[in-house]
Amino acid sequence: MHAILALEDGRIFHGETFGAFETVTGEVCFNTSMTGYQEILTDPSYFGQMVAMTYPLIGNYGITEDDNESCRPGAKAFIIEELSPVVSNWRAEISLDDYLKHWNIPGLRGVDTRALTRHLRELGAMRGCLTAKLSPPDAVAKARSSEGVVGMDFAKAVSTLQPYEWDPEDTRSGEWRLVVGGGANGASAAEISPLPPVKYRIATMDFGIKLNILRRLRQAGFRTRVYPATATAEEILSMNPDGIFLSNGPGDPSALDYAHKTLRVLLGKKPIFGICLGHQLLGLALGGRTFKLKFGHRGGNQPVKDLATGKVSITSQNHGFAVDPDSLPGDVSVSHVNLNDGTVEGLRHRSLPVMSVQYHPEAAPGPHDAKYFFKEFANLIDQSR
Repeated sequence: MHAILALEDGRIFHGETFGAFETVTGEVCFNTSMTGYQEILTDPSYFGQMVAMTYPLIGNYGITEDDNESCRPGAKAFIIEELSPVVSNWRAEISLDDYLKHWNIPGLRGVDTRALTRHLRELGAMRGCLTAKLSPPDAVAKARSSEGVVGMDFAKAVSTLQPYEWDPEDTRSGEWRLVVGGGANGASAAEISPLPPVKYRIATMDFGIKLNILRRLRQAGFRTRVYPATATAEEILSMNPDGIFLSNGPGDPSALDYAHKTLRVLLGKKPIFGICLGHQLLGLALGGRTFKLKFGHRGGNQPVKDLATGKVSITSQNHGFAVDPDSLPGDVSVSHVNLNDGTVEGLRHRSLPVMSVQYHPEAAPGPHDAKYFFKEFANLIDQSR
């Protein structure tokens, strides 16, 4: 059935429905990854957003439960150019179309995603309405009146409600053979091996954590107890962890006042490593500010430079906010920068055992250039003992 994507500036994109037959609103963003659409859909960081894929053919290898990055999709809608009519993968359990129907998530296919991407790159991410029921003027009005991302605390919606211990042997989706994310990335033979011994017990604050983060932590010798985003410093310190990990997640980091307060208490108590939203929250707790990027960084091809070594890594990213480097106090240094736009991609404290990166060292999907950061976290803990 014919459907439209109406943007808040009045631009209309036409296509056909697949997945669920629903009208939804949300911020429209794009992802430049060629594969990994299931991991993208199930990344909690996309909560409240409609995701457009820049790669033209999507759905050719179907869906398998083992490749989920959370227990359910986080994206509100999925926008693509061409939906593969054939699922060709021995691991596939269901088609992308049926998967979206199961979770009541609407899809829009037949869209000129190149034109949509160019539009968003020029004017910035904006609110949209995907519908097969409303007229274009009504859809534009609905997009304009919808919630955006600025000022929104979405972490509470995707975080665990209760603390829990995580181990890959406890869940099918955490099996060791999937440690690198499975699916389009595939597990290399070198990484299909017995679990290493546990060397560290850490507390993880869940702001929207992906399963492959937990897998990577376990691969590096960490045993993890996962806490809700609203956990207090006293709750976290009561387990006397060797370190504290801050996860990725959706929404505006400046809206999580409770997390800023908790992190300010935790600073200096234990080694801390944050990624993505966790990185932004650390920047705020350390006295900095964050700001909304024009169209965000989402995909598996973002070049990042390590300022200490000069090394450049190709990284997986998914964020719409960044830390303002001019707002940081003198005891905090920028460790990594994005080579496309110069934005902050990493922080280090000059005296405290604190480090963070804006990108995703666990990938899933994306390159594995940055997976060494989990060992860096272990080194940070060892140096602090």
